[in-house]
Amino acid sequence: MITGTIKNQIDQVWNAFWSGGISNPLEVIEQITYLLFLRRLDDLQTLEENKSARLKQPMAQRVFPEGIDPRGRPYEDLRWSRFKHFAPGDMYVVVGDHVFPFLRTLGGDESTYAHHMKDARFTIPTPALLSKVVDLLDAVPMEDRDTKGDLYEYMLGKIASAGQNGQFRTPRHIIRLMVELTAPQPTDVICDPACGTAGFLVEAGEVLRERYPDILHDARLREHFHHRMFHGFDFDNTMLRIGSMNMLLHGVENPDIRYRDSLAQDHAGEEEKYTLVLANPPFAGSLDYENTAKDLLQIVKTKKTELLFLALFLRLLKPGGRAAVIVPDGVLFGSSTAHRALRRMLVEDQKLDAVVKLPGGVFRPYAGVSTAILLFTKTNSGGTDHVWFYEVEADGWSLDDKRAPLLAEDKLGPTPRLALSAEEHAKNNLPDVLARWAERDGAERERPRTAQSFCVAKADIAAQGYDLSLNRYKEVVHEAIEHRAPKEILAELATLEEEIQQGMKELEGMLG
Repeated sequence: MITGTIKNQIDQVWNAFWSGGISNPLEVIEQITYLLFLRRLDDLQTLEENKSARLKQPMAQRVFPEGIDPRGRPYEDLRWSRFKHFAPGDMYVVVGDHVFPFLRTLGGDESTYAHHMKDARFTIPTPALLSKVVDLLDAVPMEDRDTKGDLYEYMLGKIASAGQNGQFRTPRHIIRLMVELTAPQPTDVICDPACGTAGFLVEAGEVLRERYPDILHDARLREHFHHRMFHGFDFDNTMLRIGSMNMLLHGVENPDIRYRDSLAQDHAGEEEKYTLVLANPPFAGSLDYENTAKDLLQIVKTKKTELLFLALFLRLLKPGGRAAVIVPDGVLFGSSTAHRALRRMLVEDQKLDAVVKLPGGVFRPYAGVSTAILLFTKTNSGGTDHVWFYEVEADGWSLDDKRAPLLAEDKLGPTPRLALSAEEHAKNNLPDVLARWAERDGAERERPRTAQSFCVAKADIAAQGYDLSLNRYKEVVHEAIEHRAPKEILAELATLEEEIQQGMKELEGMLG
């Protein structure tokens, strides 16, 4: 958890960009990402130098070569620890004319991070702004993995406007809930085919570190964690850079974050490769058939992106693999042939585990769309017995555009540090979701359909045409109210009328 002091330092960096002429939050994040990457490169070189000095051996791996670059500047000047001391004008020339061209050539080291730096653009407009931002970033502590990860997340939280194509940032507590519901294992191969800032992958990594403290002490699991566990696709290069940096700052050495238009490209080589899919894909309307991957159209013929993404998840998952994905409400009850076919597929051919309905304002201020989390397991042989439904009425935050916390920080999220009272549960249902999810094959089966969560047998869902909307199955209790008999009310009105008439006569008498 980052402190108020560090938040204040980051706010100053942000304000410096804002007043310095860069107001697009994505561009600010992108420029900060480059600068943080440069600082990390310098740290890596320093580590190698120290190791070399300790062992009295030549450096095994140099980030910055010896000698001068093609424009005649010593490579040593391109290091963060050197150029941060330069005068603003000189620093601006070094960073713009030497460091960024060098950054774009780093792809040869085959790391995810270097790969996404190949088209890095330097857009800081003035030497004064660059110098100020470098000074401010240099003062931010970046040694501790938790701190720098939280710090980057804090900056990502400042992306306050919706992106193109329906992109928006998933609230971190909703991501945490979905990760907790799927309980990642150290051997999982995790994919988010619309990864954006890689929030799901980052949180899965954090939960694994918490649940399995020895995961990085076992050579085989460590190798898997750093090189084969995390896979994220996106077709926005800025997001790929930000997502891979987010992973780097959370201590994942070489995640597979790459360019891929998940709905347009065929999935040869990707099918049945992953054991866990976590995603909140963009709901961007419709695609043309000719621009849609043919292997997805074989699963379901539709132009609707939210349905194509569901087909994609089924395509990517290994048999036995599980998924927690956010879908718009329409997926649950839409009446088109494709809607019905996909829901039938989930219930009859796979194992649909749960539908968690989210409150309407959960994605404000970006979107007011109603959504739900679908949890399912790919079996290719059915297995749905009962489906667990939960209606989340409160997620701990106000459901208006402000999204202000309703409880203290240690009582927010699905796994708060302090237990909640019944009154506090009304403001944050997420811990209850997790507790009841664990009981879905036990006590939850007995809960009435008037409760906040309940189970519905597969036969009932089939009888409703595979409609998965919670309201279809929830029973509403009508409170009996006894009204007075009409004759009694009429008699009372007649008495009142007589009194009024009597009063008027008395008034007329008084007036003569």
